[in-house]
Amino acid sequence: MILWAAGGVAALGFLVTLEIVARRHGLPGPITNQAREVIFAPSSGPLLYAGLALTMVVLTWRQRFIAAGAAIAIDVAIWPVRWMVDARMNFGNGALWVILGCAVIAVTRRTGRERVLLLKGVGLGLLLVAGHKTGDTWLHITSLTRPAVLDQYVATADHALGDPSWMVGRMVEATGPTGAHVLGGVYGQLPLAAAIIALYQLRNVAVERRFPSHHLVRTFLVIGLLGPSIYMIFPVVGPVFAYGTDGGQWAVGNLWPDTLPPIGTPHPIRFDEITPRNCMPSLHTAWATTLFIHSRRGSWFFRFAGTFWLIGTLTATLGFGYHYGVDLVAGVVFALTIEAAMRSFGRGWDRPGVRLVIYGATVFAVLLVSYRYLPTEMAGHPWVFGPLLILAMTSVIACYVRTTRLWDPKAAPAEHSESQLLPA
Repeated sequence: MILWAAGGVAALGFLVTLEIVARRHGLPGPITNQAREVIFAPSSGPLLYAGLALTMVVLTWRQRFIAAGAAIAIDVAIWPVRWMVDARMNFGNGALWVILGCAVIAVTRRTGRERVLLLKGVGLGLLLVAGHKTGDTWLHITSLTRPAVLDQYVATADHALGDPSWMVGRMVEATGPTGAHVLGGVYGQLPLAAAIIALYQLRNVAVERRFPSHHLVRTFLVIGLLGPSIYMIFPVVGPVFAYGTDGGQWAVGNLWPDTLPPIGTPHPIRFDEITPRNCMPSLHTAWATTLFIHSRRGSWFFRFAGTFWLIGTLTATLGFGYHYGVDLVAGVVFALTIEAAMRSFGRGWDRPGVRLVIYGATVFAVLLVSYRYLPTEMAGHPWVFGPLLILAMTSVIACYVRTTRLWDPKAAPAEHSESQLLPA
């Protein structure tokens, strides 16, 4: 209870701080955006229903049907009202109303452990939505407060990996609209895949009347909350904007994906106040990596889905020109570090866990410093720095695997009974 209360206070304080910062820049903050969706058309109806689905893991099947039916009925009732007043059409208010209604029921009609469990479910659902709103606000702030971007540094460092965004971009172009459509679906439906894995992990909460010590949603939310803060330190827009037609007049040139960027002396370049600086690290890579990790404990279907989404997401982030290769390396290290921290938080901190988190954070910091201050050297010696980048990422992966194997319970050998030890 103390940990949940402390986490709730910290999350609320973070949201209030971000709301104040957004207001100072003339933007509505995450709290304002969320409060508006109680009445006005939501920006994402599926997101609100995903939040409701997470809340419903604490309910019985009968209560789930009632909650889902109430949410749909509210949306159906609101739809013609919006149509008559010529308002923007969308759905999802019903899901938010039901989540808030569950909070009211928890406070007024539940006691003891049942109240705590229902409030945890409500908090989980609202945190999913708040995390999305927080990310949107962060992205707007990065575009307003970071007029110069560091794409030339990252593109130069990316020569050490062989410019994978340019290579995969040409491959995606060669597949035509079919390949782009498939990869776009994989890239865009990553939250849906994560919701399916999370619901599978939380399927027994209503029966056991408690949450597992660690699950996918926790890591997803922390990645989404902490990742954008790195954008403020290392603002990058991506090759399709900095070196492609999507950048318009702000682009260095129309180079992506047909012409490799030149190797020279990198310098910050000014960019517009609209495009988010959301490349370093690649959070889609971090989320897909976390999804892959959590799918390992499922059935063959979930293991296949986790692998498919990881490969598809990595291909899409490079093939659409959203990220450089070094972004992906940083994203994997970032994901494993956060995942290790969240697992340690859930099971209790020990020396291997602390060592893994410190090592992952150190490697991540070294990567960022290298991209910023050694890009020319990295581009000039690709056969040295390319393997070093891969080795750094692989070392974090190996450390994570080794540490988590120590944490996983091992099957105890069956004890032989006295009768089995006696001769026949």
